[in-house]
Amino acid sequence: MERSILNTFRAMDTSDGAGVKLKRALGYTPLMRLDPFLMLDAFSSDNPDDYIAGFPPHPHRGFETVTYLVEGHMRHRDHLGNEGDLKQGGVQWMTAGSGIIHEEMPQQENGLLRGFQLWINLPAAEKMKPATYRDIADTEMPRLDLASGGQIKAIAGEVTIAEQTLSAPMKGGQTNPLYLDVVLRPRENLTVPLARGHNAFVYLFEGRIEVSGETVETHHLATLTDGDNVKLVAGKRGARLLLLSGKPLGEPIVQYGPFVMNTQSEINQTLRDYRDGTLTAQSSLL
Repeated sequence: MERSILNTFRAMDTSDGAGVKLKRALGYTPLMRLDPFLMLDAFSSDNPDDYIAGFPPHPHRGFETVTYLVEGHMRHRDHLGNEGDLKQGGVQWMTAGSGIIHEEMPQQENGLLRGFQLWINLPAAEKMKPATYRDIADTEMPRLDLASGGQIKAIAGEVTIAEQTLSAPMKGGQTNPLYLDVVLRPRENLTVPLARGHNAFVYLFEGRIEVSGETVETHHLATLTDGDNVKLVAGKRGARLLLLSGKPLGEPIVQYGPFVMNTQSEINQTLRDYRDGTLTAQSSLL
């Protein structure tokens, strides 16, 4: 069964970190989540004043962050001693688990910085597991060149299209996310299989597309109904979009800024841990 659009939302202009200007496409209110996805931020500017201050040291607990850099250069550092050099097309996959303190800072003084940060919830049983971090270079992520000139890049998960299987370096887990960067040429169409029962959305950041005959404009996010696949048709100028799906956890969510747990008492404990300096297993190196 083909999926259609459930709801469409325009990404909201906001800022985060030390004043980085961005568009929040998912998660700007508690009602604007799509289990297991908590937040999606898009940043894109060639004005260094919009990004140069970056994201200085800050904490997380209870979920995963996936930073995908389309263009530019950023560096990750965290209290565990990890250092990641995020360059064009690369991904940083961080599982905050029980707690991490990290920073993400631009490594350029001018030029275009463009990318996304996605937050994926962790199940209650995994929220307090040790923090981990992985760098994934652009060359590690598989691509499929489409017959009409478009291309699909698999950032997470596994999918089979036109009898070719794309298997990304990060896949599986309880939420089993699928994360694709899709480029379509003018009027090009594409059908992508999706697991039934998994929540899914598209975020359009270039051009225009149609989903089951309904148009999605640039900087809009469209959540999808359930089904086995989604059919995308690019507009007359082509399109570029993110397509994501994931298995919902169906668990209560209590969020306080960078902390996402299941109960208010767990959030209260997290705040005490942060104030007491025990959020992480060892003291910060930052």
